[in-house]
Amino acid sequence: MSLRNAVMAALLDGEASGYDLAKAFDASVANFWMCTPQQLYRELDRMEADDLIRARTVEQERRPNKRLFSLTDKGRRALEAFTAEPHRPTAIRDELMVAVMAADAGDVERVKASLVERRQWAEAKIARYERLKAKLLDGRTEEEFLTTAERVGPYLTLLRGLSFERDNARWCARCLTVLERRGARLDAST
Repeated sequence: MSLRNAVMAALLDGEASGYDLAKAFDASVANFWMCTPQQLYRELDRMEADDLIRARTVEQERRPNKRLFSLTDKGRRALEAFTAEPHRPTAIRDELMVAVMAADAGDVERVKASLVERRQWAEAKIARYERLKAKLLDGRTEEEFLTTAERVGPYLTLLRGLSFERDNARWCARCLTVLERRGARLDAST
């Protein structure tokens, strides 16, 4: 998958500025596609040159002018073609997992501190995703939302993000428990 597919998917909700897209990525897409604002703006320029999106400038009095982006017909066709492709499972590349794997031969206290940080990060994301979920549902039950919403894709990816971060938090807690118990046993035997 490329960044451009994620941008086009985000633009299905309508016209957005680069700033709005960056915020949307942080709130919803970041659970499965990370990018920096610089990467996003470079990709927007390339996508505009490729006629996948169009930009219009909105003049503002007290702020710099802003560009609003929207999908072109060519962009919609490209996104449709992307959804028709087979999609491979992703491979996990996580430095913390390597550190945990090597904890027996390394700095266990630093690994535990990293696990605490990761768990806190996951819990913060869970809270943010729960707020976004409540905003999307807007007082409706999930079933009501799913049968009446114009688009369900953002909600379904949000559910995946919640599941992913909940699993991250559980995994960190389990690793911390195991490392604490192991450390206590090792201390008792010396």
